[in-house]
Amino acid sequence: MTESPRTVGSTAVGSTSVGSSAVGSAAAGSTGEADRPPVSLADFADLARATLPPGIWDFIDGGSGVETTLTANRAALDRVAVLPRVLTGVERPRTDAVLLGREQALPVAVAPMAYQRLLHPDGEPALAAAAGAAGVPYVLSTLSSTPIDEVIAATDGPVWFQLYWLRDRGLVADLLDRAHTAGCAALMVTVDVPVLGRRLRDVRGGFALPPEVTTANLPTGRDDLAHTGTPGVSAIAAHTEAVFAPALTWADLAWLRERTRLPLLVKGILDPRDAVRAADVGVDAVVVSNHGGRQFDGAPATATMLPEVVAAVGDRVEVLLDSGVRSGTDVLRALALGATGVLLGRPMLWALAAGGRSGARAALDLLAVELRDALTLTGCADPAQARRLRTLTGG
Repeated sequence: MTESPRTVGSTAVGSTSVGSSAVGSAAAGSTGEADRPPVSLADFADLARATLPPGIWDFIDGGSGVETTLTANRAALDRVAVLPRVLTGVERPRTDAVLLGREQALPVAVAPMAYQRLLHPDGEPALAAAAGAAGVPYVLSTLSSTPIDEVIAATDGPVWFQLYWLRDRGLVADLLDRAHTAGCAALMVTVDVPVLGRRLRDVRGGFALPPEVTTANLPTGRDDLAHTGTPGVSAIAAHTEAVFAPALTWADLAWLRERTRLPLLVKGILDPRDAVRAADVGVDAVVVSNHGGRQFDGAPATATMLPEVVAAVGDRVEVLLDSGVRSGTDVLRALALGATGVLLGRPMLWALAAGGRSGARAALDLLAVELRDALTLTGCADPAQARRLRTLTGG
């Protein structure tokens, strides 16, 4: 790969707003058309793809295997029809909602995603600052390319720390201590990555991190694995195999529950039986997720499993939906299926690549407009009312 993330960042939108000519010109530069600001989150994908080197685009866009689950996430959401209510007198609905006991501007958190300096030189601090300005939580990945304390310092909004279970239990404890000390507002443990899914785009391209992008929160002893490009081998997979502990158990989750008083979320739940068991351990929320189609290729779509998980846990824990959310309508669909909120992933990477902090903020502002429209059109005064809407599958 010949173009570094810092070079990529210099060609992106930078500090301009979504309505500026600079955003439109990113698209116009490749099409020759007049400036057109993004009017959907998908527009940010077009901008990002035009900006990023192919290997980095494939890393963020791809799934595992033949990408069956990646495709299924979108198809399942598209099959969810929401039955609108009429004559409700709603003129301008509120979009705020409570997540983990704290009121947020939207029932949305920015999902944990690794190595954000691949997309823009400002990386995680830019995306965290955009989330904070938009009034939603930012979830910081263990595999962040910026240290925890620097990300916390960049935003006034809540930061949740996402934990991958590592072979070194002492390092897990150290990460927890650092998250507590830095002021993280919640802890999210990801449980669906005993090993990294076989992501064929990365394997075919021999994807590796450029030298300037590191796993800033982990010791550098094995970091060379992530930076060593080999044909037919994903360096990211080699690195995680060396660092991650594949045999995470319910006893480990119970240890984690005892170790922190922060609100605890478990991400990677699909089977309702696992959701019930997580509630029994004492977690505060479960995230119905298949890792955006990047782990087991053959897992069901999250929108398919969400109603079963909600029914299984009742009001014992909050239930969030992850994987495939691309619009305010998708947020409404998730609410109508019983979720208390969603995690928004890839669209935020697209927006970061296209415009740094301002691009990410513009994407969240656009999502808020879409959600408000969806609430108005379905007769809901707020997201809580959307959870009482009926849904149909198949249109």
